Amino acid sequence: MAGRRGPGGLGRAFTALVLTVTASLAVVRAGEAHRPACPPARGELTVEDLPAGSSVRDCHAVGRVVTHDGAGLAVPEPGTTVSVDALTADGSARDFTVAVAPDGTVSYAYEAEHAQARPHRRDDAPASCSDDAYSTAGRKEYGTYEWFLGDGPLPAHLSRAEARHAFASAVAAITTSRNDCGYEDTVTARARYLSTTSREAGIDREARCVHRDGLSVWDAGDIGPDAVATTCSWSRPVPGGGPEELLEADVRFNIRDFAFTDRPSDACTRAYDLRSVATHEAGHVFGLGHAGEGHENLTMYASSFACSAAARTLGKGDVLGLRSLY
Repeated sequence: MAGRRGPGGLGRAFTALVLTVTASLAVVRAGEAHRPACPPARGELTVEDLPAGSSVRDCHAVGRVVTHDGAGLAVPEPGTTVSVDALTADGSARDFTVAVAPDGTVSYAYEAEHAQARPHRRDDAPASCSDDAYSTAGRKEYGTYEWFLGDGPLPAHLSRAEARHAFASAVAAITTSRNDCGYEDTVTARARYLSTTSREAGIDREARCVHRDGLSVWDAGDIGPDAVATTCSWSRPVPGGGPEELLEADVRFNIRDFAFTDRPSDACTRAYDLRSVATHEAGHVFGLGHAGEGHENLTMYASSFACSAAARTLGKGDVLGLRSLY
């Protein structure tokens, strides 16, 4: 009696094909099970609505505002990163970054806790020239930062010429690593003022980065009650890795909720020194992050302190941070 025979060559091939297709479908389904769901089609988003790993292409999220703990950013196009850095009255950090990879995958970076700092304990912090703390934001200006002055109202009721001079001095404090600590300038950062413009900084009334138009604009307006000034920066990866290349950096001063002065005096009670705040914001433009609590005497601490002009010049950590980038 002849024994049973297994499937012939054609049958074995068909069986293998079925198994392959079944396995492939299982992998696809597993991937779909782990793929973040797209958020509702309208309205603002939170990082929970558009979790890390989501595809901004598949979810049509480019241009929509995504928020985290009070900070917000418009989702940029693939291959672009956008960051918001706010200087606040109480020194609390408001840093938030949205990065979209070339394939459309979104990721985030932000402070784990936005705890209020202790600006009234500034005397406990190390002296600026002995404090070597710094942080960098993962981006830099590889060429020359070219900036414009907005044509609207300006801080401290300055004329356009006076504001241009004050802002240029603040930018130069960064590009020349101006300090009273005895450090020579080895920083290679460069900047150039171009002109006045009718364009506005891409920052809305809630200090959110909402629009990149290709011009880096310094202006003033309403950015909500918490931020004294805000910088929005857009950047992109560079071949071979390293800090991302700065594409645009806009700066806006809050003249609705805070007073500024270009000449702080003993009679000052609550106005912010314009050049101190501007130097801090210029630090963000060129890639410096905030110095944390306990480093209140550095320019890059998240508050410049009302009536103080100390942040016009850099501390040790500020200089070291710039040297690490340039």
